[in-house]
Amino acid sequence: MKPKFELSNEQKDEMVQMIQAYFIEEQNEEIGNLKAMLILDFIMEKLAPVFYNQGVEDSHRYMAQKLDDIFEIQK
Repeated sequence: MKPKFELSNEQKDEMVQMIQAYFIEEQNEEIGNLKAMLILDFIMEKLAPVFYNQGVEDSHRYMAQKLDDIFEIQK
């Protein structure tokens, strides 16, 4: 099951504007709202889950280390 990311309309609008700004600054290309929204959809569907899963793994590793530290106190 793919994680579904829920964003508010304000968040989507801000991200679309950020994508448009990126294209202007880095690619010297102006893109419209539809193209920017399609790019955002692609990022959310294909790329965001990879970063999300990495964050979960990093958090798990950190918490496991801290639990090990706590149990060390008992020894």
